[in-house]
Amino acid sequence: MAIPIVYSLRSLRARWVSAIVAVLGIAGTVGVFLAMLGLARGFHATLVSSGSPDNALIRRAGASGELDGNVALDQIHTLQDKAAIARVDGQPLVSPEVVVIAAFPFKATGTDANVQVRGVTPEVLKVRRNVHITQGRFFQPGLAELIVGRNVPSTYEGLELGQTVKFGGGTWSVVGVFDAGGSAFDSEIWCDARVLNQIYKRPDNLYQSVTVKLTSPAALEPLKDSITADPTMTVQVDREDEYYARQSQVLTTLITVLGTLVAAIMGVGAVIGALNTMYSAVAERSREIATMRAIGFGAASIVLSFLFEALLIAFIGGVLGAISVLKLNGLTTTTLNMQTFSSVAFAFKITPLLLGVGILFALLMGLVGGVPPAIRAARRPVALSLREL
Repeated sequence: MAIPIVYSLRSLRARWVSAIVAVLGIAGTVGVFLAMLGLARGFHATLVSSGSPDNALIRRAGASGELDGNVALDQIHTLQDKAAIARVDGQPLVSPEVVVIAAFPFKATGTDANVQVRGVTPEVLKVRRNVHITQGRFFQPGLAELIVGRNVPSTYEGLELGQTVKFGGGTWSVVGVFDAGGSAFDSEIWCDARVLNQIYKRPDNLYQSVTVKLTSPAALEPLKDSITADPTMTVQVDREDEYYARQSQVLTTLITVLGTLVAAIMGVGAVIGALNTMYSAVAERSREIATMRAIGFGAASIVLSFLFEALLIAFIGGVLGAISVLKLNGLTTTTLNMQTFSSVAFAFKITPLLLGVGILFALLMGLVGGVPPAIRAARRPVALSLREL
């Protein structure tokens, strides 16, 4: 078995130009494939991390998202009395929230982007415990003050700490920057819910959603049961992390499907390149193949020899493609959340598992490109090839 493999290695060295072309074709295909998957995985991870299994999100029954939600103040008062809701010093951990979309220009292009503005109360920091003020301070209730997610100042114009900005008919001051642990909240702007309602001329007793801290993840079902039993509570209850996971599905699926299609098209070209390389090897090594067959190497040895060569080319290409996308890991980009129609900043997420998938994809291309030439090499008539010596 060692002799056919040695011949394969010598063949690659002799035909290094065509081998490099095949390697680069596979590397490019794997790189694009992994980049698209890393994009989808990063967006999904950002949205999923926005929710907590300890929190429940409450919206109007039938609402598709927060923007079309509607929860009245009297319903919020009813929620505060539910036993499933956690308390601190006797106070229920309930965060009624107002959500609007405002246009702010991108720093990079100057074009307007939809940014989600969330009206909250000071209790929000107790409900969402992964949110921390990193610069400045929390807004003062009753004033037109903003705190912005960590991605906002570097992405949008006029929203740095200490600046004032106009939107919704009001003039606002940016007084703080918060870190939400890499979640979608890092791309949001927060302010006082009552002030936001007033500036947008909305009723003071209506909110888009309510987020509550549960006594435990298992308390979700008792909360749902108690709300269902109350005819005045025309709301729906979702576990917060599950709600955000569903929000990510449309875009994540779209990116994955498009990435797979592009990779498949490029993969056809890469396989054709591998086929050409391996068929060329068969043609150039016909005498060597005949000699090995004549001295006792069977057809299986020849097939394995050519498969080894094809898989080696594919493996090298897969590794190069995986290495080429590593620099994307953690790179922040912005896209439109198709559920909220607002911009979300997120980072590419290239994981070891994803790199392994890329290399397996490369090996699959090598296998498809190596099997036909390998079978052809094994089937070449020995006597005919020996006459050419």
